[in-house]
Amino acid sequence: MNPGEKPTDDLNKAVLYMVFAATLIPLLNAGAKYLTADYHVVQITWARYAGHFFYMLIAFAPQRGLRLLATSQLGMQLVRSSLLCVSTLIYITALTYVPLATAAAISFTAPFIVSAFAPFVLKEHVSLRRWIAIVIGFAGAIIVVRPGDGMNLAALLVFGSATSAAFYQLLSRKLAARDPAETSITYIAVTGFVLMTIPLPFVWLNPASATDALIFASLGLFGGFGHYFMVRAFELAPAPFVSPFNYLQLTGAVLLGYLVFGHLPDIWMWIGSLTIVASGIYILFSERRQRIAAANALRAAAADARNSTPER
Repeated sequence: MNPGEKPTDDLNKAVLYMVFAATLIPLLNAGAKYLTADYHVVQITWARYAGHFFYMLIAFAPQRGLRLLATSQLGMQLVRSSLLCVSTLIYITALTYVPLATAAAISFTAPFIVSAFAPFVLKEHVSLRRWIAIVIGFAGAIIVVRPGDGMNLAALLVFGSATSAAFYQLLSRKLAARDPAETSITYIAVTGFVLMTIPLPFVWLNPASATDALIFASLGLFGGFGHYFMVRAFELAPAPFVSPFNYLQLTGAVLLGYLVFGHLPDIWMWIGSLTIVASGIYILFSERRQRIAAANALRAAAADARNSTPER
């Protein structure tokens, strides 16, 4: 869909929602990384989804009640939500060893994985230029990781997280326009909460301070509403228009990484990140052109059909 066809108010709201999401998610990751020094990643991931579940109930249950769980694709919702939970668990594990900015940059390889698997899962055509952009994007990730004797092997975990997130996004596309954002976000919360509650008793450690307890409580707030704002942004505006604002997460990760953990990216980190961002934006706009061309072809075919129909 052409962004020009959307009302200006919707586009402005979509940008605002995406900026909110790009602000909250780095805060979630920074809080999770801070807690990994003293707590098990299962407990941290549980807190992220338990808080998410609690805040979503407060925000949406009074108006929607049990309708929050009404879905036309229960199995797909559960698989999709489980994939995001796995992605989160792997990502938080990686944050124990990897700087925030590095993890954020590598996580943006997820759109390349989506594009690579789109022909098989969504039956979408991927042009040669998009394949080249995918390869260049992964080259940027390699620049960030810098394979060799000094490579941080934990960075490879972020690729695993990105892969799981990519399949989550593929299933999200299949569910698009079938269930409202509130339902999808609630299933993410419920599934993650249940999956992480099972092993929780074996790793639980009471928060050692009020600060730790507050950070634990904040994870669900940042994660839940961060993903909600992102879903709302995609509901109000086409992905090629609004997705570039999501790359503001990199800015937040760099700032928090420096202010909280004293990590400052080097020149190769910046070069690799810019390569990933540029390739990702190219893929988004390539997808936009492809959809516009497909829509124009359908309109032309419909017009030809009308013109060729004999008058009665």
